[in-house]
Amino acid sequence: MRIISGKHRGMKLVGFEGMDIRPTADRVKESLFNILYGRIAGARVLDLFSGTGGVGIECLSRGAGTVHFNDVSAQSIAVLKSNLAKLKETNCTVTNLDYSSCLARGGVYDFIFIDPPYKSEAGLSALEIIGKNKLLTIGGVAVYERDIPFTGNINGLKLVDERKYGKTYLTFFEAEL
Repeated sequence: MRIISGKHRGMKLVGFEGMDIRPTADRVKESLFNILYGRIAGARVLDLFSGTGGVGIECLSRGAGTVHFNDVSAQSIAVLKSNLAKLKETNCTVTNLDYSSCLARGGVYDFIFIDPPYKSEAGLSALEIIGKNKLLTIGGVAVYERDIPFTGNINGLKLVDERKYGKTYLTFFEAEL
């Protein structure tokens, strides 16, 4: 894993051994940020299931105003903090909470990245909480990563795009007006 672009471009990130953790592939991450090009600078970002922090760290590298990293796994948080220590960034916070507890704390974000374990329903539940509580700014984007296409509706959010990269689907939502 590496940082693709921005002020920390090329920096290698610490990851996990084995297959239990599935970080967003560099190819998918690069495609994601090509779609979001020019919109990250100054943004308020929530990396809800942050794992090792690859997506949120990419946002920091590209000039995000603030990034809130959250993960329920203490092991993931330890690896994330190791990665953040390399960057010496001060415009980020880290919480070790269940996704619903993190979202219950409130806050409104320009970007929310949702990448739970693929077999979990936590991503759908997170989207429902985000839509219901209006946690996404007007014009902001929630990105849901998983291994199947999205079907259905989320109250308070509208699906605006979906892309497939190998076995990975990225589904983009905006706040309903």
